[in-house]
Amino acid sequence: MIIGVPKEIKNNENRVALTPAGAAELVERGHQVFVQSTAGDGSGFEDEEYHSVGAKTLATIEEVYKTAEMIVKVKEPIEPEYSLIRANQLLFTYFHFASSEELTHAMLKTKAVCCAYETVEKTDRSLPLLVPMSEVAGRMSIQQGAKYLEKPIKGRGILLGGVPGVKPAKVLILGGGIVGTQAAKMAAGLGAHVTIMDVSLPRLRVLDDIMPANVDTMMSSRYNIMQELPHADLIIGAVLIPGAKAPKLITRDMLKLMRPGTVMVDVAVDQGGCFETTRATTHENPTYILEDVVHYCVANMPGAVPYTSTLALTNATLPYVLQLADKGWKKACSDNRDLQLGLNVVQGKVVYANVASDWNLPFTPVAEVLA
Repeated sequence: MIIGVPKEIKNNENRVALTPAGAAELVERGHQVFVQSTAGDGSGFEDEEYHSVGAKTLATIEEVYKTAEMIVKVKEPIEPEYSLIRANQLLFTYFHFASSEELTHAMLKTKAVCCAYETVEKTDRSLPLLVPMSEVAGRMSIQQGAKYLEKPIKGRGILLGGVPGVKPAKVLILGGGIVGTQAAKMAAGLGAHVTIMDVSLPRLRVLDDIMPANVDTMMSSRYNIMQELPHADLIIGAVLIPGAKAPKLITRDMLKLMRPGTVMVDVAVDQGGCFETTRATTHENPTYILEDVVHYCVANMPGAVPYTSTLALTNATLPYVLQLADKGWKKACSDNRDLQLGLNVVQGKVVYANVASDWNLPFTPVAEVLA
């Protein structure tokens, strides 16, 4: 198969979808790999490293899309890329269709095959291609939150871990999955007082067992959230419903319960955000202030640490890329249920139920397009 790796063009997105080591694996199996020139620069991988393992470089993004049967990316295509995508071309990337009706309709129009990293799901309900970036984003959410709590950036002027004789900051984390767990570990390690909420009592029991003494667990409900907001200095939104919009756990009215300078970091922004006041921001302009509350809603947080993120992502995606390349998308998805669940839009049809529901579109069972 001919695999293409375009350079990411989303704002301040420095990751690349395939490392030279990943390209080497594909070449060794007889596949052709075409990487856009300088695509790896932001992550610390030069063109020569791809050349040395048998991959080739192309000068422009147009050439990559025109040449490749399968496009492997990090982030969803954006408007300048829509016209480059061909019918029946396979795209393997993070799509997050639930956050963008425009993207959904654009991909339907191309009649391409869209396999989304974020909905590849194992039988234990884990999301193997979302986990590595969720780990990065969860840890980063505390780094960023701690920074934006500083007074020059309009935060409350609180040191997350406090100092002897001065209490630490209070961190409220909504969601006890991968993002929430990693955020809690980071915040607790810095000495903050952490409360982590989830709707699953079994999950709260696990967290209660593994977390240090400065982390409390609490059942998530509207009432409990409202009780905690007046005391929180930093709030992390870490809720995920696979392939669907995130629920709005904090409404605009609730901002009035918070103290001026409180910081909210919405890691769920890729799925529409779990705060009603969330709007996607960029690394260039990461925050805005509403009701004296600082909102940090960067939609590609791991893009700020591309070397770590690219290695972590390729570690997870490469086994699936190899299956798709070796077998073609139909056989690979028929043979592997995990990969089959990654199919969201196929040749002009929505085959993932949550995406169809979110945008009120006709739903086609995936078995029909695999037949």
